[in-house]
Amino acid sequence: MEDRNMAEKTTTVQIVMPQHCNGYAKPRLFGGQIMAWIDVVGAVAARRYTGQAVTTVCIDNLTFLKPAYLNDTVVQEAVVTWTGRTSLEVRVDSMVERLDGSRELINRAYAVFVAIDEEDHPVAIPMFIPETTEEKQEYAAAEERRRIRLQR
Repeated sequence: MEDRNMAEKTTTVQIVMPQHCNGYAKPRLFGGQIMAWIDVVGAVAARRYTGQAVTTVCIDNLTFLKPAYLNDTVVQEAVVTWTGRTSLEVRVDSMVERLDGSRELINRAYAVFVAIDEEDHPVAIPMFIPETTEEKQEYAAAEERRRIRLQR
């Protein structure tokens, strides 16, 4: 197992359909739906990084900045920000993409996963070694989030 010094982005795209929305006059995307999409894209990023099956430990710092509406295109980008021995944190940014291609951040979430084997036992994963300034800042912030999670 080799340590890694770059986390690859995983991207998904969804069009907000009626079944994803609430019943308001101007239908908005359910918070629970975006949370489900976050869990999936985060898990895919974690699986790609670890080469293992993963299970979700928690999703925290889920911040709804703006709504997405019926027929909006939602783009999600997930990237590994921190690793431990068997666990890793993934940041998921959710954006509305306009028809002109511009994007607006509507949600940012941090999810923690644990890599597991066929018998659901935690397994060791490659260490993430941040290189860029952004990666180093995210890594330091992830360590602080981990400290707070452990206190809870």
